[in-house]
Amino acid sequence: MINIFIADDHPLIREGFKKIIDEEIDMSVVGEASTGNEVTQYINNSHADILLMDLKMPGKSGWTLLNELKITQPDLLILVVTMLPEEQYAVRAIREGANGFINKTSAIDELIKGIRSVINRGKYINPKTANLLHEEIERKNQTQPHQDLSNRELQILCMIAEGKKVREIADELSLSISTINTYRFRIMSKMNLKTNVALTRYAIEYKLI
Repeated sequence: MINIFIADDHPLIREGFKKIIDEEIDMSVVGEASTGNEVTQYINNSHADILLMDLKMPGKSGWTLLNELKITQPDLLILVVTMLPEEQYAVRAIREGANGFINKTSAIDELIKGIRSVINRGKYINPKTANLLHEEIERKNQTQPHQDLSNRELQILCMIAEGKKVREIADELSLSISTINTYRFRIMSKMNLKTNVALTRYAIEYKLI
């Protein structure tokens, strides 16, 4: 039996995943979480073989979880399932330790295909992601400004670009306002941007949001 843990902050998404998985006789959902902190709290006792995880969740981010779980649960397989675009996030996710990446707009059968591939071969890379990995290798010396950001910086960049206020971001990430302002200053400096408007335009242009 393949034991699966689902981490997504949208109840309808979790229910949809469970319905798809329940149709497979050799798969079982053994736990679920709506925040990154809940994943850390519950997954240790779930005996999960594979974690289906969104990258955008309240509290502890998917990027932080990827780093933590690869240390605390090295045998746990992680399949990222997210609305974030493959063009900007698939390679980064795999580089950070994910075993596969699926966009939520994909066909339903890709979820099951991805789970089986990760369980059997340790990886799931669809043709689009494979092309992106190839392109990443070819242009490794021609990086775009946002590719030099840390995962936390990229997360905060996207939240600012989505129109969230500093206090909202601080509350959602359980950080202080001064810490968020420090991150914002660092992001602006690294990317040579002056205003939130310029940052938002950049995020839209490069399909970060």
